[in-house]
Amino acid sequence: MTDAPATPPRAPETAVAPRLIATDLDGTLLHDDKTVSDRTIAALAAAEQAGIEVFFVTGRPARWMGVVSDHVHGHGLAICANGAAVVDLHRGGRIVEVSPLERTVALTIVDMLRNVAPGTSFAVERTGGIHYEPQYPPLLLDPAAVVAQAEKLLAEDFVSTLCPHATGHEDAQGPDDASGGTNNPTGPADPTASIDPADPVGPAFPEQPVIKLLAHHPELDPDAFLTLARTTAGDLASFTRSSPTALLEISGAGVSKAGTLARCCAERGISPEEVVAFGDMPNDIEMLTWAGASYAMANAHPDVLAATTGRTASNNDDGVAAVIEQILRHGAPRGDRQP
Repeated sequence: MTDAPATPPRAPETAVAPRLIATDLDGTLLHDDKTVSDRTIAALAAAEQAGIEVFFVTGRPARWMGVVSDHVHGHGLAICANGAAVVDLHRGGRIVEVSPLERTVALTIVDMLRNVAPGTSFAVERTGGIHYEPQYPPLLLDPAAVVAQAEKLLAEDFVSTLCPHATGHEDAQGPDDASGGTNNPTGPADPTASIDPADPVGPAFPEQPVIKLLAHHPELDPDAFLTLARTTAGDLASFTRSSPTALLEISGAGVSKAGTLARCCAERGISPEEVVAFGDMPNDIEMLTWAGASYAMANAHPDVLAATTGRTASNNDDGVAAVIEQILRHGAPRGDRQP
């Protein structure tokens, strides 16, 4: 994908003034170097000051939200793991709500994908961190990760036998093992971006439920792999992708960015027509089609470009900020911000 020229964005043409901005992070709000520009920081703050709530809605896990933790205002919540987790950034990135993928369902999907796509490797994202198979491509070292076959990672007694930091575990790899690593579904992340590595979960989820199963294939076309997986097991779980590689993100059936965002909006009395959403990859499509106004980045996947009501500049050219600035020039929303 290339950063195609974008028509200058216009303020959303909706019957009501926007009350909430929902934006993806990687490839959308963040530059390719995983930073937030000064222009974007100013635009987010101005939106909140004008009474427009901002929600970060991402495929990232809670532990990689540090890059934006200083730029969330008001409610302090973010939607992570493609809707499977709601995180309180005002409480150190603590997970406060989970929509899990049932362990037995994940095991069935592993077996089905191994049969239809030999060579697939898996990682298991739990509320307490990620664990992965030896063949899974490493991106970042993670001394807390257990490296084992997916069937073991999804075993019923996995959490009860897991050492707190995987130190000395027969299947764990320490920080000096170059083959270990965590994986950000939307690309490499800054290893300093973890908010609270000592306790990112809190006491509410001691069982560490599975929030995402990741499946990687070294050769298949990314979109073809997604289509194959949905055809094979789409009735069991939600399949999507956000990486330029053949890396699938698998959540519980019905779990999506859109579903969790809709629930958060309903709690605040905000209708879809009052939401402006931004995204760039297939895991954003449900959210973009749900929102009253939606913008695809100039660098977006073709399916995202086809699904949105508007387009803006690329992530590297601060496309989200450009639209927010237009919204604020068009007129501040009516009414007070909801708590």
